[in-house]
Order: sequence, then structure tokens, then C-alpha cells
Amino acid sequence: MRQSEVARLAVFLGSILLAAPVVQTGWSLVLASAFLAEFLSGGAARPLAALTAEPLRGPLVVGGVEADRYRPPGHRAARPLVLVHGVTADGKGDARLASAAALFARLGFDVAVPTIPGLRRGRLRPEDVAPVVATLAARAEPTVVVAVSLGAGPALLAAADPRVRERVRTVVTLGGYASGRELLRFYLTGQYAWRGIEGRVTHDPRAVEIFVAANRDLVDDSARALLAMPADARAAAFARLISPALGRLLDALSPERVARDIPARLILIHGRSDPAVPYTESLRLAAVRPDATLALVGSVEHVERGPRRRWWEPLDLLRLFAVTYALAAGA
Repeated sequence: MRQSEVARLAVFLGSILLAAPVVQTGWSLVLASAFLAEFLSGGAARPLAALTAEPLRGPLVVGGVEADRYRPPGHRAARPLVLVHGVTADGKGDARLASAAALFARLGFDVAVPTIPGLRRGRLRPEDVAPVVATLAARAEPTVVVAVSLGAGPALLAAADPRVRERVRTVVTLGGYASGRELLRFYLTGQYAWRGIEGRVTHDPRAVEIFVAANRDLVDDSARALLAMPADARAAAFARLISPALGRLLDALSPERVARDIPARLILIHGRSDPAVPYTESLRLAAVRPDATLALVGSVEHVERGPRRRWWEPLDLLRLFAVTYALAAGA
């Protein structure tokens, strides 16, 4: 090969190397856009499915944990992700959860979905952190964690656990919470507040009954006294009547307590009209971690209820796209 040909080949290869980041960025933009369109349409539009191969799904062997795995076929270098569900009787088998896991696999992730036993029964306890810790320990690093609703509790507590916290790169919460006390206050009274922001949601009495039935061990004399009061009077009496034992348990379930111990990047997404977990909970967590990325949107009410149809709001789309692109590009 003559020297001039070598020079031309070197220039050609150099051009490819220079163009590669641009091509990769362009593909990440395409995938992020397709992911967002499919998620926000609830699967009515399927651009990501048209662009990517059907993910492989199978059981994931994690000691003492029921878990499934979703991964793109042929992608040995797929990035690890742990998806933590919210309240669902079906655990890892929940149809909406499976759809979300498949979307993340199409985005290029090797997705592990553990079942959180307490959340299958509509309750949450400190031992529900263990399945997330075990799943993280079995994953390659660095791992992305995505947590849905009350699943943010065990996910964030696991991300702060010294045994696995260095394995976690990013934690994304969708409609998550910060304070166990405030969450219980919201469920029992319908009221929420944070630094001058106040609101109230009228809960379906049947929903309150289901919550109480699932948490009978928490309904001590203090909680029974609250439930015996008219709904309007419960908020004022909440802090006064909660027993020390119940308060300690609620504090143990509070991610705000350990947020500063999480070395991973935090991304907090919350719907402003979320009726299940008030958006002030993400504000509360962001106050503890000012470096967190906070995206308050109107496009999503609550992830367990599905996206709202007002998903064309430009600012909301921009916020959600920025998060999705960061994940697609390897944040």
C-alpha cells in the first residue's frame, strides 16, 4: 500500500471516529423521543417497538428474591437497570410494569424487576429494602435504579445502603415520596403541605379502608383515635396522636433520612396533580438533595394510573425528554 493510500485511509478512519459521537448522539435522540412517545401514549403509539427488536424476558436468579429479567437480544453490553414497582398485587408480573420494563430494554438496558413482598399487600416495611439490595448486589455496575410510587422508599433506602450504594449510578423516582410520616398523614387526612404549599385530596373512603386493612399492625391506639375523628379534624391531631413506636417505624421508611448518603445522581419526576402521592414529597426530597434533578409535570398524574392525555404540553415534554435522553445517552 502506497503512502498516499495510507494517508487517505487514516483520514477516513479519523473521520469515522470523529463522526461516531455525533451518530451516537443522534441515535440516542431518536430512541429517547420514541420511548417518550410510547410511554406517554400508554402504548397506543409504538415507535420504539418499530425501531428495536423484541426484548428477551425470563427469570432472574437472585437469592431469596422473585425477579424477572428483560434485555435486548444480542446486546452483551446492555446497561444494568433495576425497576422497583409500587403497590400492585401482581408484583413483578404486573402488566404495566412488564410494559415499562420492556420499554427500558428497548432503550438499551438489561432490566431486573424484583418483587417487593410488602407492596404486593399494600404495605411497606423496612424488610422490603432487602429485595432491592439483593438485586443490586447481583447486577453489574454502575446500575440505574428506576422506582415507581411507593417503591421509591425501598429503592432509595437501598441506594444508601453501604453494601451496594457504590454500585448505583442514577436513581429515578416516578411519583415517589420522602417522608413516611407525611405519607401516612396524607393517607389518613388527605392533606399535604411543604414550605407554604398546601393542598387537600378527598380520598375514597373505601381506599382508606383498604389501606388500614393492609396495615393493621400499624393501627395502634394512636391511629385508631385518628380514624375515629372526622376527616377535617385528623390533620390537626396527627402529630399529637402518633405514638413514638409508630413514629420510629415511619422514620425508618423515610428516604429523606438517608438521601445525603446516596452517592448516585437523583432524578425526581412527579405529576403536579398526583392524587396518590403529593408532589410536595418530591419537593421535600429535593430540599435534602439540592443537586437532584427535579421535573414537576402535568403530563403524568400518577404512574400507577397511567399517563394523562394532556401529554403535548411543551414544557412538560421538554422536561421529560431531557430525563429520557440522559438515560438513553448513558447518564
